[in-house]
Amino acid sequence: MPTDINGLAAELLINVTPSETRVALVENGILQEVHIERLDKKGIVGNLYKGKISRVLPGMQAAFVDIGLDKAAFLHASDILVRGDDDSKSTKVPDITELAKQGQYLTVQVIKDPLGTKGARLTTDITLPSRYLVFMPGSKHVGISQRIENTQDRNRLKALVGQYADDQGSYIIRTAAEGIGEEELSQDAAFLKRLWEKIVQRRQRSKSSALLYEDLSLPLRLLRDFVGTQLASIRVDSKLTYEMLNQFTQEFVPEINQKLEYYPGERPIFDLHGVENEIKRALERKVELKSGGYLIIDQTEAMTTIDINTGAFVGHRNLEDTIFSTNLEATKAIARQVRLRNLGGIIIIDFIDMALEEHRRRVLSALESAFERDRVRTNISNFSQLGLVEMTRKRTRESLEHVLCRECPSCKGRGSLKTTESLCYEIFREVIRVDRAFSPERFVVYASVEVCDALLNKETHYLADLELFIDKVVTIEQEPQYPHEKYDVVMM
Repeated sequence: MPTDINGLAAELLINVTPSETRVALVENGILQEVHIERLDKKGIVGNLYKGKISRVLPGMQAAFVDIGLDKAAFLHASDILVRGDDDSKSTKVPDITELAKQGQYLTVQVIKDPLGTKGARLTTDITLPSRYLVFMPGSKHVGISQRIENTQDRNRLKALVGQYADDQGSYIIRTAAEGIGEEELSQDAAFLKRLWEKIVQRRQRSKSSALLYEDLSLPLRLLRDFVGTQLASIRVDSKLTYEMLNQFTQEFVPEINQKLEYYPGERPIFDLHGVENEIKRALERKVELKSGGYLIIDQTEAMTTIDINTGAFVGHRNLEDTIFSTNLEATKAIARQVRLRNLGGIIIIDFIDMALEEHRRRVLSALESAFERDRVRTNISNFSQLGLVEMTRKRTRESLEHVLCRECPSCKGRGSLKTTESLCYEIFREVIRVDRAFSPERFVVYASVEVCDALLNKETHYLADLELFIDKVVTIEQEPQYPHEKYDVVMM
């Protein structure tokens, strides 16, 4: 199998069903990323809208914008583009009351999907990407990817693309443009300008909030974004999607067209490459390391925490070397799990405490190196005084857990349930409270099977004491449909 410039054999696997599309990135036979798009919950990142400001909040330096969705979208003052006379973006953020007025219409782009109870996040700094370029309406400055390191090629590309900038806007040169000729760049620039002209026309015709531009579907978007990563193959299990991708790659990304394959096999493509099992493992808290150590990953509303433990790994020399080896191994596993689970926002990593500064330096360097292949922007800090590594990863779409799972109806997201013993004593207190308030003749307690069994067996002597204490009969009735923590105390 062909490999990319870093020696990794990379392939995209695309699984399509009527209700959803799933794309897996596999490197050297190991799943690294999973992207899921469901028809009824299609992501809107990259979409452009004509939005109406419904409310300005000076205290939050933000505004709520109606873009036609169920929830109003959020626009912070720092996401409202203000250009200086020299075309540079203003670093000072003006007051939101100077930038937005209630009832005002704006052209906005979604930079974060709605997450949980939060609406989408918006920006007025519009960008339209293609294979090699990103169009920036209203800009006159030509930018270029820092990953293009050859000085001669950087100068050549900036000179070429500079010819296409005009009053409509300018461009950022993407990494994939390295070594690309004038014809391809000219085609990309012309395509993006036509697209922007159509968006402007739609905005002028629309009299209210409306969708102006919808980003490409998941497979097309990933093919566009993976240009330049030297994929070995792209395998698709849907004939219809294969034909669509074939037409798209022939027209827009011919360099990867020959890597496109239709997979007609009877065995599901994700099963064939072990992707389904890896997705299941990516939903678990515990991640085993080959050495015997393990990670514990907890995703919360505020942040994600990752704890490293030596587990069964005892090493062969001394304790410090064992700890160092476990932490070093954990860096690769952490980078893979963060990509695979699509974790974003604040991530706190609790490495096992290391006594030697050299060990901490090497672990931090290994962590940074492990994240180099991540296409999502990350920022990793040094070890804190408490021995923690804090990092951030740009969050645009829901994590894998939020896409595939929902809150547990029993524990309500706590991740734990009250013990049966605690529930029994809670029921006893509730009976006493109700008896003092209403003094009924007797009580009937309805609870889950497990709790009722405890009340009638292990806790039966306490139940008898309760009846003597209130001088009332307390009858226990099983409710098989009740979840573990639900119960009712009924007066008779």
